[in-house]
Amino acid sequence: MKVTLRRTPRGELSAYVAKKDLEEIVVATEHPGLWGGHVTLANGWKLELPEMAADTALPITVEARKLAD
Repeated sequence: MKVTLRRTPRGELSAYVAKKDLEEIVVATEHPGLWGGHVTLANGWKLELPEMAADTALPITVEARKLAD
């Protein structure tokens, strides 16, 4: 699914899933960096993100995969 990642004005990382019209704050990441692992959203969803360079600029839209609960 397409997910847009951005920083909010308060500096939090946010994920927007257009098909679900869902925007949630990222509350946990698998790795210290954002890319190549999974992130957990405030609603409990876990999304697997693609490998990308650590200095990839935000906002960016990527293809992510929702992991089973």
